[in-house]
Amino acid sequence: MTQAIKVDVWSDVACPWCYIGKRKFENGVTEYNLSAAGEAAPVEVVYHSFELSPDTPVDFDGSEIDFLAKHKGFAPEQTIAMLDRVTGIAETVGLHYDFDALKHTNTIKAHEVIHYAKAHGVQLEMKERLLKAYFEEGRHVGRDEDLVDLAAEIGLDRDDVLRSLREHEFLADVKADQAQAIEYGIQGVPFFVFDQKYGVSGAQDASTFAQVLTQITQERAAEPEEATV
Repeated sequence: MTQAIKVDVWSDVACPWCYIGKRKFENGVTEYNLSAAGEAAPVEVVYHSFELSPDTPVDFDGSEIDFLAKHKGFAPEQTIAMLDRVTGIAETVGLHYDFDALKHTNTIKAHEVIHYAKAHGVQLEMKERLLKAYFEEGRHVGRDEDLVDLAAEIGLDRDDVLRSLREHEFLADVKADQAQAIEYGIQGVPFFVFDQKYGVSGAQDASTFAQVLTQITQERAAEPEEATV
């Protein structure tokens, strides 16, 4: 069986470019599979924690425009134009951002839930559910009760997720991800690491991701086979 190409992705639930990058990456995997035909290797994706604004309160009092103005120093006019641009780009990959409904919050517990989901084999589903809830549905992703409801929607045990959050069962894993990001020199997300070999920063076009996957496949094919006794 062909060895999977592992892709480690650092991202934050509250990062609009991370959701866009997720879709573009997924489209890139599809493009790679189609172009490589029977030679394509399976792609294994693992998400890692990154907090863009760890000082954000769980219940931020204000809109996304208020947050960017107060925390980033952006002028309201500049912020509105920026959000309109991001919303338009999201639409090109089938995402429907609603910044008016968005509830800005601290994402540390969302990352803990993603690690819980990973331990139960549904990390990708949990990551997608949280991103959709945050950017498209105006759901709160920073409080225990809201998080366990979202986890239950993808089939996880609500009571056990709540236990895990209250015990901070996976907080050390979140911190380990953040430490690894520092070691790699990651300062912005999304950031994709392919086979612990190649790094791709940002929400690149699908073709960029497909090219990296193709390059790795070609490099593997060119490697001399191990001699057999």
